[in-house]
Amino acid sequence: MSFRSRLACALTVAAALLPAAPAQAEVTYERVLNGTFDGGSKEPWWSSETTPSRVEAGRLCAEVPAGTVNPWDSMIGQNDVPLENGQPYKLVFTAVATKDVTIKAIAQMSGPPHTTPIAGGADVTTTPRTFEITGTSTIGEAKSQIAFQMGGASEAYTLCLDDISFTGGVIPPGGVRDLGSPVRVNQLGYLPGGPKRATVVTTSRAPLPWRLLDASGRAVATGATRVFGDDAMSGDHVHTADFTGYRARGTFRLAVGDEVSEPFEINASLYGKLRQDALAYFYHNRSGIPIEAGHVGRAYARPAGHMGVAPNRGDLDVPCAPGACDYRMDVRGGWYDAGDHGKYVVNGALAAWQLIDAYEQSGDVRLAIPESGGRLPDVLDEARWELDFLLRMQRPDGMVHHKIHDAAWTGLPLRPEADAQPRLLFPVSTAATLNVAAAGARCHRVYRRFDRAFSARCLEAARRAWKAARANPALFAPAESVGGGPYDDTKVSDEFSWAAAELFAATGRRSYLKAVTTGLTTENFSWKDTGGLADLALARVRGRLGPPAALKLTGRVVRVAERHLADLRAQGYANPFLPPDGKYVWGSSSATANTALVLAYAYELTRVPKYREAAVESLDYLLGRNALNQSYVTGYGERAARNQHHRFWAHQLDPALPYPAPGSLAGGPNSGLQDPVAQRNLQGCAPAKCYIDDIGSYATNEVAVNWNSALAWLTAFADTHRTDPHAANPHAANPHAADPRSAGPHPIDTHRIDPHSADTNER
Repeated sequence: MSFRSRLACALTVAAALLPAAPAQAEVTYERVLNGTFDGGSKEPWWSSETTPSRVEAGRLCAEVPAGTVNPWDSMIGQNDVPLENGQPYKLVFTAVATKDVTIKAIAQMSGPPHTTPIAGGADVTTTPRTFEITGTSTIGEAKSQIAFQMGGASEAYTLCLDDISFTGGVIPPGGVRDLGSPVRVNQLGYLPGGPKRATVVTTSRAPLPWRLLDASGRAVATGATRVFGDDAMSGDHVHTADFTGYRARGTFRLAVGDEVSEPFEINASLYGKLRQDALAYFYHNRSGIPIEAGHVGRAYARPAGHMGVAPNRGDLDVPCAPGACDYRMDVRGGWYDAGDHGKYVVNGALAAWQLIDAYEQSGDVRLAIPESGGRLPDVLDEARWELDFLLRMQRPDGMVHHKIHDAAWTGLPLRPEADAQPRLLFPVSTAATLNVAAAGARCHRVYRRFDRAFSARCLEAARRAWKAARANPALFAPAESVGGGPYDDTKVSDEFSWAAAELFAATGRRSYLKAVTTGLTTENFSWKDTGGLADLALARVRGRLGPPAALKLTGRVVRVAERHLADLRAQGYANPFLPPDGKYVWGSSSATANTALVLAYAYELTRVPKYREAAVESLDYLLGRNALNQSYVTGYGERAARNQHHRFWAHQLDPALPYPAPGSLAGGPNSGLQDPVAQRNLQGCAPAKCYIDDIGSYATNEVAVNWNSALAWLTAFADTHRTDPHAANPHAANPHAADPRSAGPHPIDTHRIDPHSADTNER
């Protein structure tokens, strides 16, 4: 459906929901953000490259150059402003300049043919004046532009704007959201031997009958909903429909009254393909290697990014940012972190660690990557692409550079090989160094079965990193950054603890164990808070701890899992992640996946079925059983996300580019609304509804390597634990077990220390 058709539909729905005509005339919707500049920031306003701008004394001031030709050669503007066809609008602003000038204020299409339905001139003087320009839009465009054009000046001058307002239209900010069926299900489906529940949005205070419909529309099971009540995080009144007892395979819908859910499957092999796609995400986002059509298809194939081929400056000989160092380094390879082309040690190390841990937990799975079929299991081959990059980021003294990215922010869309920005290496940090210590130690312990030379290299890097971090315990990444994310962190006691746990697991040296000072808490873990990973690392080798310490570790994991289980049951949409402050965080979908990971660990440590059931049920939330009826995973579900924030997967902006590859996890609801698209469309949202599937919403719809590693881990667990929890061998259902490279270590490893790992001289 075209935008104009969708807009017409939205207007029809909006008209049905709005009050009668007299009241409508009183509604005024503000369409611009940050029109007063009172907070000191100019975001989301931009200015032309010829026209540097800044906020000064509560006004947006720009240096207008002389000698330009066209009015649009010098501009100030704001994007993503909606225009409705046939609706009146009013633009009001205050302006002052260092000389008398005439500027043009417009509302226009932001791309060709740049139709401009509203425009007017303003004679600006050295005394502040307020201007008002009105007009009726002749176009319907959700992403139009407010702009001030100053090009063509014969003399340079300074222009300052303030109190900018653009009002009009009848559709409220964010539009009238179509959330589809009130019967919310896992739109991928359910395992025959797993939980099968749906959430129903209804005003009814009494149970309602439900029917499970097969592909022909025949009811194959019936029952009654359970009234849950008001769900705090979504603001919805909901019921739960439980059809866990039905185990037959097929395609189904769930009907409650006249409302019918999206279709879903019941299938034992349900998560096999998603597991592979979640892991394929990493090959798609490799830096420094061509992404080949034979592995990903023509739409996703591209040349190698950042290998020094023009216009790239490349990652083979990267200088340091000013003041960071006086040398250059080869830091090719690795994964692009998220929607940008930056590569970050603290984020990438966690993602690589999680892929290795997924291998230990669930074994291998065949991937479409160039290395497939070699001596390494495919999952470990993919993780090694990042590990090699992490090792390149280490200096000879053991310290590790925090990140590498562009010198300035780039726009969307932008293919990696077309990025012309200079690349910069940023200072070393204690956090990055300890991440390499942890990831290197895990690398050594797992890869030594397949490649002793690489394993030894990882351990040597880990030991050097540990020693260097102890000598430099307070080198922190700055909180501000241009051209890439800061990933700042000034508390590194958790990184010390995680690295120590991994080094103990790798070497058996008790001195490392004495340095483990953190354990798992209900806050779980993230790139910034890694303390909980110490317990997860030790859980893999708990047989080496001795019975009392092993029991204490199990007790900590179980206590945290019980809290998460209670949180899952306390929410109408069965999400194990329940923020204590009632606000969803940036990357909340990964928080859900990592919370489910802890539940899965509790199951591995205890074999208590309720933890497995809760871990598997957590996928329901990610795949559509949520307040928005939205699958946050591309390609999976009738209402799957498809416009994640990404510079190459940018079909929303350029039809010649692809949608995000299947299996990519969107960040999910985020109460912070840190981007203009979210601010414009989601003001006042309930925490669980603060999400929009728009490429411009980096705060709710970005992708990231450590988010997809969490999805990959969880889907691997679900795929290998597809059978009943009481089965004699819970791994017997692994379809890849016939491949000897797939038979990973027992999930909770109790084998002895490799004598080649122990160093009796190490302290």
